[in-house]
Amino acid sequence: MAKYNETDNTTINLISNGTDITGDIKSNGDIRIDGSLTGNLSTKGKVVLGPTGKIKGEIICKNSEVSGIIEGKIIVGQLLNLKASSKILGDIVTSKLAIEPGARFTGNCNMRDTEENGGSLSKEKPQEKPGEKPGK
Repeated sequence: MAKYNETDNTTINLISNGTDITGDIKSNGDIRIDGSLTGNLSTKGKVVLGPTGKIKGEIICKNSEVSGIIEGKIIVGQLLNLKASSKILGDIVTSKLAIEPGARFTGNCNMRDTEENGGSLSKEKPQEKPGEKPGK
C-alpha cells in the first residue's frame, strides 16, 4: 500500500557552472553550487560547493563540503569539510571541522556544539573577557 503523506527529503538543488544568482536562497534540501551566488544561503540540508563555485554572503547549513571560494561567514551544525582547492575568507562556526592540506582559510573559527540548535547557530553568545564578571 502506498503512503501519500510522505515527502521526498532527498531533493538536491543544483546551481551549475555559468549560472550567477544574486539574492538569498532558503531551502530544506541539499544544495550543490558550481556557479556563483551573491547573497545569503540557508538550508536544513547539506551544501556542496564545487571547485568552480563561489559564494559571497553568509551560509547556514547542517553539513558542508567546500571545494570552491566563500567570502563570508559559514555556520555549520555538524561537519564542515574543506577540500584542498577551497578558499574561505571569513569566519567559521562549526561543530566538527576537517581540513585537507592545501585548503586556505582566513578568518576566525569557533568550534561549538551547534547540533542542539537544529544545525544552525544564528545567535551567538557574547564572549567574556578574562577576569571580567558576567553582566559587567
